[in-house]
Amino acid sequence: MAEFVAFLIAGVATGAIYALAAIGFTLVWQTSQTINFAQGEFVMLPAVLVLLAVKLLGSPLWLGALVGILAFILVFGVGFKVVVVDPMIRHGVLPLAIATMALSTIMKEGAKDGFSAEAQNFPSFVPTGTVEILGAAVSLQHVAIIVVALAAIGLLQWFVGGTRLGRQMQATAQNPTVARILGIPVERMVLLTFVINAALAVVASVLISPLYLAKFSNGETIGLFAFIAAIVGGFNQVRGALVGGLLIGVVDSLAAAYVSTQYRLAVPLILLVALILLKPEGLMGRKEERRI
Repeated sequence: MAEFVAFLIAGVATGAIYALAAIGFTLVWQTSQTINFAQGEFVMLPAVLVLLAVKLLGSPLWLGALVGILAFILVFGVGFKVVVVDPMIRHGVLPLAIATMALSTIMKEGAKDGFSAEAQNFPSFVPTGTVEILGAAVSLQHVAIIVVALAAIGLLQWFVGGTRLGRQMQATAQNPTVARILGIPVERMVLLTFVINAALAVVASVLISPLYLAKFSNGETIGLFAFIAAIVGGFNQVRGALVGGLLIGVVDSLAAAYVSTQYRLAVPLILLVALILLKPEGLMGRKEERRI
């Protein structure tokens, strides 16, 4: 029982990271109707930039973290929207999706060649150690990941549903044309969404890197599992991305423990295929109809 609890909590912690990245998929989809295939690299890069800033500036960690995080949010929040999304969306969704795939490769290879091809230790902001939960020794880092990730998601939910600015974002996502008629600055709301996506990626990166190290290949697994989580939960629902992320994290952890580490990736994929066949809109998604 203690072993199961340990694997379960580890899965929830990993799933919380997938949920943060999956929510980014959902936000970008709702505002620009495209899929950011560089989302995994968005989670990988902030940790690399923090370490790079510390190395180049010779600064303490807190200053390097501030510089690296602000640089990431500026370039891959504002810059991503202005330089990649705005020019490409005029040509349709498919060219924009291909552009994000190219961006994913550029970010990954840039981190590999410009920083290091080797995994680097990333400092943890949480003391190392364990705490006993239901007889299982659980890492404090796993507990911190769950608490911080869920707090960030809860704050986002409050912002979107409980503030005037958040309701303007919702209106923009639901119907940009009507939002413009009502006087909502649609372009500003879309830009804010991309900045929030970058901020969520930063939170995920800072939480996961102390456990899995800072390395250029981290984005591959995170991006794939977050994409699966977004589909499983419902691509048009933030709360669906949360449920999907936690579910995929738990399934992956238990599959590695009780099925096989070699075939652990197959289990979430089987779940994805089954869900697409039985409930294609996702567990908490809503059906959408469009005329073409």
